[in-house]
Amino acid sequence: MTRETDEERDKRIRREILTDAYTTSERAISWCYHLEREMTFPFQARCVEERTISPLREGEEVPVVGMTDEVVSSREMFVLVEWKDREFGVPLSQLEVLDVDQDTREAVDDRHYWNGDGGRLG
Repeated sequence: MTRETDEERDKRIRREILTDAYTTSERAISWCYHLEREMTFPFQARCVEERTISPLREGEEVPVVGMTDEVVSSREMFVLVEWKDREFGVPLSQLEVLDVDQDTREAVDDRHYWNGDGGRLG
């Protein structure tokens, strides 16, 4: 990704997602609303990183069925996944989306980029 693309993405995120979001809490809520509005559920995702706050293991694929009902953290966005007959929230940063529509891919890529884990783009 070129620096020009990064600047374009930065501008778009600030203009379309974070407009009038001044505090950490406001930014988290803005991201949550944006992701909920732009992502088409359900979709498949792959765990790319094991985390102590999630039972998923690297390489596992799960259906993502929605956003959590509340903003759990201002740093992380949590999505609902189905796993072993249960439904619970995991960090979006733990997942790589698979075979999704353009709006879903862009929303997730933007969040990964903004959150600093842009290495999952693509």
